[in-house]
This record gives sequence, C-alpha cells and structure tokens, in this order.
Amino acid sequence: MLKKERYQQFVNHFAAKQPNAETELHYNNPFQLLVAVILSAQCTDKRINQVTPALFQRFPNAKALAETTPDIVFDYIRSVSYPNNKAKHLVGMANMLLHEFNDQVPSDIDQLQKMPGVGRKTANVIASVIYDAPAMAVDTHVFRVANRIGLTRGKTPLAVEKDLVKHLPEHTIAMAHHWLILHGRYICVARNPKCSICELTHFCKYYEQHFKTKEISQL
Repeated sequence: MLKKERYQQFVNHFAAKQPNAETELHYNNPFQLLVAVILSAQCTDKRINQVTPALFQRFPNAKALAETTPDIVFDYIRSVSYPNNKAKHLVGMANMLLHEFNDQVPSDIDQLQKMPGVGRKTANVIASVIYDAPAMAVDTHVFRVANRIGLTRGKTPLAVEKDLVKHLPEHTIAMAHHWLILHGRYICVARNPKCSICELTHFCKYYEQHFKTKEISQL
C-alpha cells in the first residue's frame, strides 16, 4: 500500500470513529492545561488528573503560582514523576508567563519553549489544543503507533513530527495527535498490542509483517 493510501485510510477511519477526540487531561483554561501538560511528562494523564484539582484550587492562576515556592508546590505534586524538577519548572513558568507574556499563554511554538519545563512536545500540545494550530506533539504513543501503522519510519520524535505534518491534511493534524495517543493508550499498547480487536489491521504495517506473513506461510 502506498503511503498516501495509508494516510487516507487512517484519516477516514478516525474521522468516522472519533470525530471529536480530545485530551484526557482535565483543565478549564490555557493556564491549567499548560500546568497539566508540564506535569504529564513521563507520567499518566490519570495520575495528573488526581493531582491537579487541589493544585488548581490552591494556585488558580499564574500570579498565585509565581508567588509561591517550589517546596510548597512539591507538596501538591509529590506523587507525579520528577516532582522536584517539575515544582521548580511550574514556579519558573508562572513567573515568565506573568512578567514576560502578560499572563497570556502564547500560541507561538518558539515563544512557548522559552518557559521552564516546556519542550517541543508540550509546546505543540498547547498550540494544537488551545489554538487549533496544525502542530503535532509526538509522545511515546504517537511515536510508536505512527511507526507501527506505517505512517512514518522516523527514528526521532522530530522526524516523526515532520513526517506526520507533511502528509496529513492540515485540518486533521491537531485531531490526529489525539487519535494516535488514544489508539496507543488503549489498543496499540507498547507490549502485546491488541491486534485481535484493532480495526486498523487492514492497513497496518506491523500487523502485515507479524501476522499476515505468518498466516500465508501456514496455508
């Protein structure tokens, strides 16, 4: 199957099955999403959603977060991965957001990455989710699923990002980020992917290599 056809099959399937896919992180405004995404690095959305209600109640905006200390923030996020670093990042991010960005979460990828704790992946999430920009955040799920399906052969997150942005219809890029994440989280899991219940096997390169070849050899 040609790459163009594979992309078309991918878009057609999810546009029909999950037309309104969205992040599973809980938030009420851009500031809260930025905090949640920073916290979610190498941690599950489920864990972050358990932590953020108390955090957001105590620090409802950038001003409140900027005026506290990392030690105090640590007490609210101690159950997430790398809480010491993330506490420092959150306070630093809030100060920069307040004093350099006029308390407005920027839409520009480069501007976002100036803030502590905000790498390219986080910046792309904010740009796509908040501003509906054609940005593709590549986490472990996106990287794994895009390669398995055959949408890319990228060896790095940036290579995968560029490949997906190049070949996906622009209006689907922000949504495709969620399609890939959710498929990787619940079906195309890292170990023992659930191919028996997957609806993408008719165009999936992984399935073709690991199962179809075996089926043919048994005939």
